[in-house]
Amino acid sequence: MDLAYVCEWEKKPKSNHCPSIPLVCAWSCRNLIAFTTDLRNEEEKDLTHMVHIIDTEHPWDVYSVNSGHTEVITCLEWDQSGSRLLSADADGHIKCWSMTDHLANSWENTVGSVVEGDPVVALSWLHNGVKLALHVEKSGASNFGEKFSRVKFSPSLTLFGGKPMEGWIAVTISGLVTVSLLKPNGQVLTATESLCRLRCRVALADVAFTGGGNIVVATSDGSSTSPVQFYKVCVSVVNEKCKIDTEILPSLFMRCTTDPARKDKYPAITHLKFLARDMSEQVLLCASNQNNSIVECWSLRKEGLPVNNIFQQISPVVGDKQPMILKWRILSATNDLDRVSAVALPKLPISLTNTDLKVANDTKFFPGLGLALAFHDGSVHIVHRLSLQMMAVFYGSSSQRPVDEPALKRPRTAGPLVHFKAMQLSWTSLALAGVDSHGKLSMLRISPSMGHVLDMNMSLRHLLFLLEYCMVTGYDWWDILLHVQPSMVQNLVEKLHEEYMRQNAALQQVLSTRIVAMKASLCKLSSSTVARVCDYHAKLFLIAISCTLKSLLRPHFLNTPDKSPGDRLTEICSKITDVDIDKVMINLKTEEFVLEMTTLQSLQQLIQWVGDFVLYLLASLPNQGSPVRPGHSFLRDGASLGMFRELMVVIRIWGLLKPSCLPVYTATSDTQDSMSLLFRLLTKLWLCCREENHITEPDDALIDECCLLPSQLLIPNIDWLPINDGIISKLQNKQLVRLQFGKAPGLVGHTVSSQFDAFVRAPGQPKIDHLRRLHLGAYPTEECKSCTRCGCVTMLKSPNKVTAVKQWEQRWIKNCLCGGLWRKMPLSYS
Repeated sequence: MDLAYVCEWEKKPKSNHCPSIPLVCAWSCRNLIAFTTDLRNEEEKDLTHMVHIIDTEHPWDVYSVNSGHTEVITCLEWDQSGSRLLSADADGHIKCWSMTDHLANSWENTVGSVVEGDPVVALSWLHNGVKLALHVEKSGASNFGEKFSRVKFSPSLTLFGGKPMEGWIAVTISGLVTVSLLKPNGQVLTATESLCRLRCRVALADVAFTGGGNIVVATSDGSSTSPVQFYKVCVSVVNEKCKIDTEILPSLFMRCTTDPARKDKYPAITHLKFLARDMSEQVLLCASNQNNSIVECWSLRKEGLPVNNIFQQISPVVGDKQPMILKWRILSATNDLDRVSAVALPKLPISLTNTDLKVANDTKFFPGLGLALAFHDGSVHIVHRLSLQMMAVFYGSSSQRPVDEPALKRPRTAGPLVHFKAMQLSWTSLALAGVDSHGKLSMLRISPSMGHVLDMNMSLRHLLFLLEYCMVTGYDWWDILLHVQPSMVQNLVEKLHEEYMRQNAALQQVLSTRIVAMKASLCKLSSSTVARVCDYHAKLFLIAISCTLKSLLRPHFLNTPDKSPGDRLTEICSKITDVDIDKVMINLKTEEFVLEMTTLQSLQQLIQWVGDFVLYLLASLPNQGSPVRPGHSFLRDGASLGMFRELMVVIRIWGLLKPSCLPVYTATSDTQDSMSLLFRLLTKLWLCCREENHITEPDDALIDECCLLPSQLLIPNIDWLPINDGIISKLQNKQLVRLQFGKAPGLVGHTVSSQFDAFVRAPGQPKIDHLRRLHLGAYPTEECKSCTRCGCVTMLKSPNKVTAVKQWEQRWIKNCLCGGLWRKMPLSYS
């Protein structure tokens, strides 16, 4: 493990951010991190309980909001989509936060619930029934279905038709469980029930879910001499009211309390966690004293109940009829450790075929099998989640010492040490975020090899497997990019493409844009592949334009055949290889292409991009030997050239209806038919690479004609890439980057900046709306938003009222072309 970056608060004379007690943080599947601080006002001597949300790629761009909680915040919890956040406080108030206009740096409190005056100690969203298992032992399989399988798992509660019902469950300090359900009409149904008849104090609690749709709650009163209690909670809706039923499950005592040598050594249970939200059979417990801790892992198993011989003679037990009971069994325990300050559990749903420790040790090098323990001396240990054996270690600045030195013999330094008070592992377990006792946020890399020496192929296989997992689930893969070195990029992109091509056609179509976005983010990390980033972004834009324009086509008669006009267009254009655009048009039913004049005119900017890009590609064909030139990969991409060819045909037909919607070219001759010329050359180039396995070189005649294009038409300048000010490219040299909340860093350490700058607009030059293809000027006056991943910029509010353009804009209301989230930009950004 090593530090990637550290972000801290600016010290101000009158008001400062200080760590809240307790301090909590949460990490979403979209790589958004939420954490709490208290804002101390020195003049008024009061505390404001703040919630901060950052994107890991732009940690300095923090969104801080006054939570409105009157007491300290005790819990934060993201939903499974990573777009909503729950916060709960020590006064029983629970608030649900949602993005404002789908912006990652703008949030608002929408709904909530309250258990007045009763502090919340555990909080969780209800399960939506979606569970995917990762099969580590099958990471070399070719089929994604073998590597990642859907697990049968019932939602906590369903609406009519089986749709999961949204809501949350919370446990309070007095032993109450409260459930709030979000109805589709916005109404909130809330019910509160005691966990058991005899209510008792609950100092620690956690929530997990079973495959049958039930909820399991684990509680402790904080004393190691008291049992850890478990309850089954069933939620239902009866007569439009929420109903809660509870049932007591088997409890357990920690092993350290029954060991004569340690009976009174660890009086308090300080951490109680299920190993996973959907794994209610395994629990992690930590007991501590003032200086030391011990950690135990327990598992709930079904065991046969022995039957007395007398009853055996009366009614013999045969086969499956033997009585079974549930019993907690200890899996593993650590030796005496330094005092544990925080615990972070893995979120990867890894499926082990056997819980036997031998199987656990055989796969110990795979990330996601380890959990993180932070200690008061500033160190962090990654231990195996089942065997609790050491996998990796990180020493903070407080102390450096050998791993095998006994905890009891280590000298203690004077004064409090800086240590993590809250930690969270990323969704691939390749990064760890911690907030320390000074309120500073640290981002740690966790090596895929867990500190062990593995060959390059094994490390690449781990990264590839996790990239495939993110591709299938739709989760953000920023934390994987932390470990990709420039020398790995080419290999990873090729292997990712190979694995993608092995999948069936239906799955390839579903993942088609996601893999292109993934390749673009990888290529940005190497100076030798940065030009391909331009091509991948252009390909995403081409796919989006093709889908949108084809969706506008409507059949002339209602009783149409199975194929849509868009499908027939693709079929006809692939069959007819004529270089004359008018001869291709003859074979199409032109009445299917009729649109309103206002619609055609509103699409002119998108049509212009298609025309400009085709002209640029053909003009760059004579320079095809240079792979660093943007557009190079399109010259061998038959599928993309085929899309351009189809769009040229559609544009030609629309031009007959509305000539002003055609792309504008600056020609040297007034009689030049630019569309026909470009279509003819494009078709010749397409014929050279239409078959992926039989690509031929363009003939000299085609190259000669392309050489003449600059003397016939003015070649446009293509606005390739937006400026990306993310942190990932600054972390390539493995040196610690120090940041400050609220202040963007400089471009020092940008390893690919010299190559990258050739393809972006420099600050001060006219800006462009990358999605609407509108020029915004050098210093835009309209509010804009930018993508957190690729930096794509677009206006926040739509200037258009035409339905077709609104349809185009709706595609990007939640996410960018590359799948990244939007963040609001300040006015007159540079």
